[in-house]
Amino acid sequence: MAEKWVLMVTAQTPTNIAVIKYWGKRDENLILPINDSISVTLDPQHLCTTTSVAVSPAFTHDRMWLNGKEISLSGGRYQNCLRELRARASDVEDEEKGIKIAKKDWEKLHVHIASYNNFPTAAGLASSAAGFACLVFSLAKLMNVKEDHSKLSAIARQGSGSACRSLYGGFVKWIMGKEENGSDSIAVQLADEKHWGDLVIIIAVVSSRQKETSSTSGMRETVETSMLIEHRAKEVVPRRIIQMEEAIKDHDFPSFSRLACSDSNQFHAVCLDTSPPIFYMNDTSHRIISCIEKWNRFEGTPQVAYTFDAGPNAVLIAHNRNAAKLLLQRLLFYFPPQSDTDLSSYVIGDKSILEDAGVHNMKDIEALAAPPEVKDNTPAQKYKGDVSYFICTRPGKGPVLLNDETKALLNAETGLPN
Repeated sequence: MAEKWVLMVTAQTPTNIAVIKYWGKRDENLILPINDSISVTLDPQHLCTTTSVAVSPAFTHDRMWLNGKEISLSGGRYQNCLRELRARASDVEDEEKGIKIAKKDWEKLHVHIASYNNFPTAAGLASSAAGFACLVFSLAKLMNVKEDHSKLSAIARQGSGSACRSLYGGFVKWIMGKEENGSDSIAVQLADEKHWGDLVIIIAVVSSRQKETSSTSGMRETVETSMLIEHRAKEVVPRRIIQMEEAIKDHDFPSFSRLACSDSNQFHAVCLDTSPPIFYMNDTSHRIISCIEKWNRFEGTPQVAYTFDAGPNAVLIAHNRNAAKLLLQRLLFYFPPQSDTDLSSYVIGDKSILEDAGVHNMKDIEALAAPPEVKDNTPAQKYKGDVSYFICTRPGKGPVLLNDETKALLNAETGLPN
């Protein structure tokens, strides 16, 4: 056979946002958590990682490019994923190209990987979750790995803990597991994305800079120094997991909201209880919480849930489209863009919610009335430019293969980035 061939697969994987948080590991190398967690997968149309993986006898070593820049694959997390996948590879045959790869050949063949996030990396939007899930999913397809998604999730977990939850759409639970080898620390789908189709998600990107304390080191410091973390993992989270599963099953938004907000606040309390304390949220994050809390109390029943991962960005989950419209009006009232901002880049994703809100240009934002929960005698303060932009999205589906060759990130002839 000619030694010039390149075999390639391209896939797209969503990111996810935990509504019951994972924070703290019982095994650093295998990435085994100290508690279960539950997440919502976000629509990959708006937030996803696209990855192309290629194999060729012409490649001299494994290589990877992230967002156009070559990065090292020498780290333990990449090596763990590659080793686990190679061990499970099967025979591959592409009759059209006349390519045959025997199971044993995978140990000798090298791969090229190119990955692209359509959202900021390492800014608290779970880019590593989508990234490692996509890496594992696409390589598993390339290598003809015959494991189901739950087994693949245990491999993705070794790249980034929350990556295991991105192998499914909808609502996903990561079971912490009991085994020392991590074989039972896997993700399972609780419900697909159509189960609760009314929900609308608006993300306020407060800062797209890389965070000061990475999740990895933050978790380690919390487990070593926080007195609260053990109480959280042993007493609080197990109860919340059961209640959150019920709330999702029953479409019970008031319970869903109460649990998501409380769990987010407790996660950040545990970060503050770490020595030295970790500050992931900032003043803008706190103002967004205050705005949601005031509105929910004013209405007498929750309209919106908020949750913050390890960063200042707010993920706001509205119980239906009407609540999302009212939420966006409030967010634009309190956090208008700088005067020179283009509205189309200030609210991205599903722009139909902007239309529902009756906002077509900057003048419409200036004309927004103060929300009714603002006391008449106190002028509402505005925080122009404190939010970088908003993303409107919804619960979404799991990983998919992209058969459209124009979406590939690697050249089909050379296996190098396009």
